[in-house]
Amino acid sequence: MLELDNLKTELLDKESALTEIYNSLDIEKKNSRIEEINRLMENNEFWDDVKKANSISKELKDINDSIDTYKKLKTTYNDLLELIELANIENDKKLAKEIINQYQSFSLNLDDTRISLLLSGEYDKLDAILKLNAGSGGTESCDFCQMLFRMYSKYAINHSFELSVLDYLDGDGAGIKSVSFVLKGQYAYGYLKSEMGVHRLVRLSPFNAQNKRQTSFVSLDVMPDIKDDINIEINEDDLKYDYYRASGAGGQHVNKTSSAVRITHLPTNIVVACQEERSQLLNKNRALQMLKAKLFIIKQKEQADKLSDIRGEVKDNAFGSQIRSYVLQPYKMVKDLRTGEESGNPDAVFDGKIEKFINAYLRWLKLGCPDRKIVNND
Repeated sequence: MLELDNLKTELLDKESALTEIYNSLDIEKKNSRIEEINRLMENNEFWDDVKKANSISKELKDINDSIDTYKKLKTTYNDLLELIELANIENDKKLAKEIINQYQSFSLNLDDTRISLLLSGEYDKLDAILKLNAGSGGTESCDFCQMLFRMYSKYAINHSFELSVLDYLDGDGAGIKSVSFVLKGQYAYGYLKSEMGVHRLVRLSPFNAQNKRQTSFVSLDVMPDIKDDINIEINEDDLKYDYYRASGAGGQHVNKTSSAVRITHLPTNIVVACQEERSQLLNKNRALQMLKAKLFIIKQKEQADKLSDIRGEVKDNAFGSQIRSYVLQPYKMVKDLRTGEESGNPDAVFDGKIEKFINAYLRWLKLGCPDRKIVNND
């Protein structure tokens, strides 16, 4: 059957992905480690140190789970090839339909496994804190900032992430000047870290009487929401506190008192803010927690050139510094300038369909960021 012949071709193309997973999991090394752990567990003194024994037992379970994941994919792959041959020989249309359903499920599991293997960073499993700041472009940039906030809100809905706004500042006349928010869900930071940088919009401006082509910029800072007690000291003299009234979208006041808190860390110029809670004290504690998390991550980085990435200050909000361009006129295209990934459907992208850009970034990161230089692409 022609449909199954085409399916077989697609399936054979998946073999390289299976090999990639095998190599990423380092199956041979894991098998050697299993033998080593089994020898340790045969020792009568293994359980004398319960804490260490439990840790090793958990390691063994994790290793076996990862190997089982690969084995299931490989078994399904081989089974599908055999079933395709059988269905073709017997011209079994009912079996062909079952094979197609199994292939679709296999393909999804394969893609999920490939991406999950790329999320191995220390903080990848944590919630993500995002902060959008309108840059060059005035009202146009504030409108773009609102478009991006909507995009990430849609992405959160699509992936069942919970979104909570921490701080919100209306733009002058339209849009959003800045907004900080949390996306809560498994691997939220691992996925959204790919979005950190300067985003550029090119379109015929609805705010310009002559409807001229306008370029505007918005920067996005992304950091993991580290909630554990962070062992880092902050000198109170290095902090500047600002208190103001909390407000929501459209200027709606959430609280009539000055409960919102903004903290500036003077040595690094890091600014964090929170208006999520009802009381000033709770907002202050939340903002300090965010600041400690940022400073902790910076402390973990030894190379000075990574400092701006951690702080979210990825160059200037201007030409030549963007990571992604969104072009609406005179043609339609969204292009990531690091990976080269692009889409001809900006409407879908602004509706939160950004998975292809995230996945491309994770693969690019795994390869060591080849040709990392960000270029200005009109």
